[in-house]
Amino acid sequence: MSRLQRLAQLAARVVSDPQPHVPSPCVSICTMNPLTPLCEGCFRTLSEIGEWSRLDDARKRQVWQSIAERIPTL
Repeated sequence: MSRLQRLAQLAARVVSDPQPHVPSPCVSICTMNPLTPLCEGCFRTLSEIGEWSRLDDARKRQVWQSIAERIPTL
């Protein structure tokens, strides 16, 4: 299973799971794509990355939903 497939599966699970303590999507590939405003590892924007620790679980799930939509078609 590819890294993107694993990230997509995790995104689907996190978005649908109402449990507290939403995990960070960081996969330690912290490189911003020069053609998009997104991290090549987790598909978050710089503002989403910077705000992550201050977000509540509901907003973190919204970020995960955005990630799911940003992952290239597998």
